[in-house]
Formats: sequence, C-alpha cells, structure tokens
Amino acid sequence: MAIGAVLKRLQPEFPDLTVSKIRYLESEGLVCPERRESGLRRFAEDDVERLRFVLSMQRDRYWPLKVIKDALDRMDRGLAPDGPVAVPDDSGRGAPAPVALPTAEELRRRRSVRLSPRELREQSGLDSATYGALCAFGLLTTDAAGRHGADDVDVARQCAALASFGLEARHLRLFRVAADREIGLAQQILEPVRRRHARGAADADPDQQQAEVLAHSLALHVALVRAGLERSR
Repeated sequence: MAIGAVLKRLQPEFPDLTVSKIRYLESEGLVCPERRESGLRRFAEDDVERLRFVLSMQRDRYWPLKVIKDALDRMDRGLAPDGPVAVPDDSGRGAPAPVALPTAEELRRRRSVRLSPRELREQSGLDSATYGALCAFGLLTTDAAGRHGADDVDVARQCAALASFGLEARHLRLFRVAADREIGLAQQILEPVRRRHARGAADADPDQQQAEVLAHSLALHVALVRAGLERSR
C-alpha cells in the first residue's frame, strides 16, 4: 500500500502521526518499505505492523529509537523484544529434557531464533572459557553472521548439566562424533522427500518428515543408551 494508505490505517491509533514521521522512521532504518522504480514507497502488512510496534513503544513505554531498534533486531531473530532471551527450555526445570515428538511448526519456529554468543551464555549459564572450549570441539557453531540457533541453547544447557558430573568439552566431543553419524543417516532418509517437495509434490513436507525422523532417532538413541546402562548395573 502507499504511504497515504498506511497513514490512514494507523492514524486512528496514533492521531499525531504524519507522513513526515513515517518517512523519518524509514530514514532511521526502523522500517524498510519496497521502493518501486518510480521511487514510490510500497508498504506490506509486515511494514505496517512494524510501524505500529515502533509507535506503541514510543507512546506507551517512552523508548528511545535506539532501544526500539535493538528490540526490532531481537524480534527479527525470533527473540522476545525485551527482557531475558526467550528460547524455551524443553524440560522447564533445567534438567535433561525428555524425548518429545517435535512438530513441524516447532522446527520452523526454532529455525528463526538467532542469538549472539553473549545471549547464548546468559541463557545457558556457560562461562566464557567453557563456551570457547565447546566451540573449539565443534559442539557449538555460529552461522555466517556469528549467531547461534535455538538448538545451540539446548546443546549448551545439556553440556552445562553434564559438566556438573566432571565432564569437560573434550569428553563431550564424543557426542559430536556420534551425532554427525546420525545426521548423515537422517539426511539419506530425508533427501527423497526434499526432492519430491522441490518438484511440488503435495504429499512431501520436509519439515514434518524431519520432525518424525528426529523424534524416532532420539527415542532410539535414548533407548539404546538406557538399555546399555541397565545391562552394566
């Protein structure tokens, strides 16, 4: 929609809003509407919701633009706009999480989470030295932008829990080796589904298949380890 239509949508909530204010917020990088070859701005629904958030935080919380920018950055990375990093703890108690069947929607939601190394350490309770060691042994990895995904939070939490039993990063490297082997096998299972999905097959949902393969793989892994420990008693 054009900038005038955006103004009409938002003015009932924000009577002092003007076209100049919208342009100013754009110049500050708080909203990035599409620009046509003619130079005209075209705002999507997401742009309108972004503007609504900015204006609400200014009006209701008196946040300065820098704080709002930081909040938008967190939201873009799948985090809560303020307060502690909102990455769920599967166990709810900080203890080793039980194996649960993840849904395709849960996989997609977690995929959007991006945390800085500092945020990961705060969320998991790792100190800088342990964090560095886990990265060195390949248990934690960052993307090209230097961010961690939601799964790294789970890895860090479980590594911290096992550290209380005297295990160091060099010992936990064995889990990385075992996981890589399981990943290779899972990829072989999922590749045909991904190819069918790429061809537009209606019955091929890679996320759903991945969720099911993941759940069964985890259940098998836990069952084998549990059985082995029981036999060694």
